[in-house]
Amino acid sequence: MTTALFTHDDGLAHETPPGHPERIDRLHAVRQALGAERFAPLLRDEMPRATDADLLLCHPQAHLDALAAAAPETGLVPLDPDTWMSPGTLHAARRAVGGACRAVDAVLAGTAANAFVAMRPPGHHAEPTRAMGFCYFGTAAIAARHALDRHGLARVAVLDFDVHHGNGTQAILWDEPRSFYGSSHQMPLFPGTGAPDETGAHDTIVNAPLRAGAGTGAFRRAWDETILPRLDAFAPDLIIVSAGFDAHRADPLASLELGIDDFAWITSRICDLADAHAGGRVVSTLEGGYDLSALAASVAAHVDVLMERGE
Repeated sequence: MTTALFTHDDGLAHETPPGHPERIDRLHAVRQALGAERFAPLLRDEMPRATDADLLLCHPQAHLDALAAAAPETGLVPLDPDTWMSPGTLHAARRAVGGACRAVDAVLAGTAANAFVAMRPPGHHAEPTRAMGFCYFGTAAIAARHALDRHGLARVAVLDFDVHHGNGTQAILWDEPRSFYGSSHQMPLFPGTGAPDETGAHDTIVNAPLRAGAGTGAFRRAWDETILPRLDAFAPDLIIVSAGFDAHRADPLASLELGIDDFAWITSRICDLADAHAGGRVVSTLEGGYDLSALAASVAAHVDVLMERGE
C-alpha cells in the first residue's frame, strides 16, 4: 500500500481579500511541494464535494442554509473580520470535507495505508452553528463522525497540532463518547479556548496549551507526557489529524517557534500510536500554516513520514 493524496482545484476558487493570510497561494505552495519527484508514488485519488448529508453529521440544517444565503454571486462578503466568502467558497469548503470523508473510505477499505488531504479552507474553528477563524465546516470532526456512523468504528481520535486551538472540533465532539480530541496550541491566542480543564462531557478531550516561544522541548513534552498517553489508553480504531503548520517559527500569526523536524517528529509519534491500535490508519487534513515556504517544507516533511510509515 501507499499514501493517498486528495486535492482539487476547487480549493483555488475560495478567494479572500488582498493581504489575507488564508489565501489561494497556500494551496499552490503545498501542491508544488508535493509535485516533487519523491512524491510520485502518492496515490492521487478523486474527491467529491460533501453532500448535505455529510455536513449534517456535525452541523444543523440552519447552518448550511445560513452559509448558502450569505454566499455572494460576485465579489467578497465578510462573515466576520477574519472569515470571508466568495462565489467559490462553499464549493471549496464542501470539497475539503468530501476529500476527508473519501480519505477515510480509502484508508478503511485498505486501498491506501494512510492519506493526506491538501485542501483549503481549513475547518477546525467551525463550530456547529458558526463559521469563524477562516473555517466554514468542521472537516476533521465530520470525517470522524463519518468513520463512526457510516463505517461503524468504535473509537476515532482527532489530533490537532495547529498553533491555534480547534474550538470547533472540540465543540462538535464535546458530547461524543466514541471520539477523542487532543490538541497542543499556543495560549493565550485566538480563539481563546483550549484550557486544560476543558475535558468534554466524557473526559475524552485533552488540551495541552503552550506559552509563546515554548519551542521544541515543551511541544514534544506536551505530546509525550500529556496527550499521547491518553490517546494510548483510548486505543482508537482510526486517527484523524488536523495538520496545521502555523506553529513554525517563520509563521506570521503565532510564535510557538517550532521547526520542520518537529512536524516530522509528531507525525512519526502519531503513526506509532496508529500502528499500535489502528492498523496504521491515519487520515491527515490541512489546517493552518501561513508562511508559504515554511508551509511547503513542513507539509513535505509530514507527507514524507506518512509515506515511509505506509510502505
